Amino acid sequence: MTDITLQSPAQPRLQIDRLLPMAVTGWFSLAALGHFIFCAYILMVFFPPVAEHGMEGLKGMHLPSGFKEGDFLGNLAAISHVLLAFIIIGGGPVQLMPAVRRNFPRFHRTLGRAYLLAAVLSALAGLYMTWTRSPIGDALSKIGISGDAILILVCAYMTVKHAMARRLAEHRRWAMRLFLVASAVWFFRVGLMGWIMLTGGAGIDFESFTGPFLYFLGFAQYLLPLAMLEWYFYCQRGVHARVKTAFVATLSVLTVYMAVGIVVATAGMWLPRMV
Repeated sequence: MTDITLQSPAQPRLQIDRLLPMAVTGWFSLAALGHFIFCAYILMVFFPPVAEHGMEGLKGMHLPSGFKEGDFLGNLAAISHVLLAFIIIGGGPVQLMPAVRRNFPRFHRTLGRAYLLAAVLSALAGLYMTWTRSPIGDALSKIGISGDAILILVCAYMTVKHAMARRLAEHRRWAMRLFLVASAVWFFRVGLMGWIMLTGGAGIDFESFTGPFLYFLGFAQYLLPLAMLEWYFYCQRGVHARVKTAFVATLSVLTVYMAVGIVVATAGMWLPRMV
């Protein structure tokens, strides 16, 4: 008598249900590492001259919207945008760590309030600078940046609204959305450097800083992460194993691309100015 081993239909689902959180954890761990490197760059490069010279510390920092003589409001927006980025980039990953929320609830709430305030103020400052003093890109580029700022304000409002109503599950979903849109400045740099590494900069006019890829990235820097997050929420609702498999495969490809971007951005942009 021949033994025949039949594979249970539930087995593929069990396998992908194990792979799904592993893929998400891997992506988040890598993203958190990249955020902390960028956060260290902001702290080491921008904070010392600002602490020593105030607003004039932005002189010579090679910022497109840096210090301008006689423009107090614009300089205030620029310095706020830069310094608040430290809280946004450094605090975002920490705020989403379950261990921090579970073991240090008071710190989680305090950091959450600081993060929300920093994100809102930075978005408003970014909007002001984009339309009054930024020489980078064209109108379409500025619309892309403005779309991100508006989404930051919306997500911040919804995060607070659900927290005050004690709808914690919805609060956490909106907090995750806020993290992604507030981190668009990081996604842009990583996405850009990854693209330059893999294609040599196809679709980019480096002189005017415009071009098809930059137009795409200007919106994808926040819409693509948001789309992946919504797909993840959908997968959590017990959908077919093939949908989860497609999500894991897509996220894995994006994680590899993100890893390339982090390495190139760190080696080419951040580390040389930190050492």
